[in-house]
Amino acid sequence: MLRVGVLVSGGGTNLQAVLNAIDSGEIKNAEVKVVISNNKSAYALERARNHGIDALCISPKEFENRTQFHNELLLKIDEYRLDLIVLAGFLVTIPEAMIQKYRNRIINIHPSLIPSFCGTGYFGLKVHEAALARGVKITGATVHYVDEGTDTGPILLQKAVEVKEGDTPEELQKRVMEEAEWVILPQAIALIAKEQEEKA
Repeated sequence: MLRVGVLVSGGGTNLQAVLNAIDSGEIKNAEVKVVISNNKSAYALERARNHGIDALCISPKEFENRTQFHNELLLKIDEYRLDLIVLAGFLVTIPEAMIQKYRNRIINIHPSLIPSFCGTGYFGLKVHEAALARGVKITGATVHYVDEGTDTGPILLQKAVEVKEGDTPEELQKRVMEEAEWVILPQAIALIAKEQEEKA
């Protein structure tokens, strides 16, 4: 059984897509063991609790410095003996020590077709604002492994989404979530769980 931890800062719609896929059997042999947020009012924590999953808030604001925060985050992650860490809209830079320790076991969902509109400063609505400003006709989402760079790790899955005439950033964000993010994030976890099972 793939032990999954999800790190999230906001509403947790991607988390919900994953939980639904586990419930429906679309993702087999995987379970979410813990959801961690840097934001105590993140609705994602509520989603986790409703599902009987441990929901923790570890916020940089509660620590004197980033090092203490990073140490606590890594300590908690280690406690759960996770096989896979999913960054589902986690707006805090994760520590390098965690990337090194969990090499090829951390994935991230990004709301564009990498290498377009990614890297430092590209998150949330800013990605969609940039896509519209550039006038692209196709955008989408990417699931990639996390390395030391921002959105630079190996790509696992991508899905394209059409940009429609007159789209607002909010409309485009919603369409990318519904048509791409909520589809490929569960698919990626299902693939990894299947690989792990085949190796076992």
